[in-house]
Amino acid sequence: MIRRIQSWSDWQIALGITVALRLFYSALAATLSFHLHLDPARIHPNAYTDNLTSPGTWNYALMGVWERFDALWYMHISQHGYDVPMGVIFYPLYPIVIRPVIFFLPPIVAAMLVSTIATFFIFLGLMRLAGPDISTQGKLRILLLVCAWPTSFILFGGYSDALTLVLIVWAVLFAREKRWWMAAVFGAMAGAARPSGVLVAIPLFLLAWKSRRIRSAVVLLSPAGWFGYWLWLRWTGHPSVVDAYRLYQGMTLVTPWKGLWETLLLIQHTGDLLLAFKLTCVLGFALLSLRREVRLEDRLFALAILAQMLMYTGRPLLGGMRYLLLVYPVFLVAGKLAGRFNWKIYALCLSFLFVMNLEFMWDFLNWWLVL
Repeated sequence: MIRRIQSWSDWQIALGITVALRLFYSALAATLSFHLHLDPARIHPNAYTDNLTSPGTWNYALMGVWERFDALWYMHISQHGYDVPMGVIFYPLYPIVIRPVIFFLPPIVAAMLVSTIATFFIFLGLMRLAGPDISTQGKLRILLLVCAWPTSFILFGGYSDALTLVLIVWAVLFAREKRWWMAAVFGAMAGAARPSGVLVAIPLFLLAWKSRRIRSAVVLLSPAGWFGYWLWLRWTGHPSVVDAYRLYQGMTLVTPWKGLWETLLLIQHTGDLLLAFKLTCVLGFALLSLRREVRLEDRLFALAILAQMLMYTGRPLLGGMRYLLLVYPVFLVAGKLAGRFNWKIYALCLSFLFVMNLEFMWDFLNWWLVL
């Protein structure tokens, strides 16, 4: 089977993995939906939990089981706009993209369809970023690491992570191919998808500087999506994203080193093992991004994402495991390094990560874990 897959083209591999995971996660969620331990006291992360699909039905098993946390906000914003102050935390591109699809499909199905299509292009883009000198087997190792990563199931849910990552990956790809206008457009859209999306401007700026071409200066427009959203919030009288995090999430913007210090203190005082695991992963990603084989623009992007993750206190590293999915350079280098190890060790590592992924999914579906 592996040899047969290795004979496929990149798009066939990406499509095959995407379809397989889409079917797997949908079937798994549907099966688990009849065995969840839903506590009404936990189901109150926002204002949109009163009209959820009733559990115990096939409609819930196929769709309602994915109506969780951020997905509820994105679906609401796509239909009603920013009518609740806290909603400004959720950047506008994902609701804009799913809005026309909602005319044909239920909101959660529309959101998952967009995420699934984006995930296909993530896989395809990562294989192209890996470079022509890497074998198909090496590309598969990279994709399998992404698929097994804890919380990677969210790439198929109603979250903006898949859309953000695909825009980041392809913005960098277009810049390396010297297709500067496409790089600028994708970079601008990434900044309108998530706060971390604007950081793709770092590799775009560096690649443009290296090219020494006047036309590459168009990538200076890549932060336009992020700036445009912030200017729109100010112009319309909405609270800023920073203020919304502080007022409604209890999270305050600080320097990365202060955030790191407070995270360490919190781990010491509370013994929070999950937080300790998140911080260990962040530090591990930082070390991998410093390896010599990582391109300079990729290294700077990875470190910027990791630093941004440490810039909020109050609820440190909230969603940290899924935010690490955006650090594509680490998955590229880790996939290449995996080829140096015995396949049994690699398979064991993948199994460990995937079991954790399923555990996170179980907690997510039960409303126990805010991703």
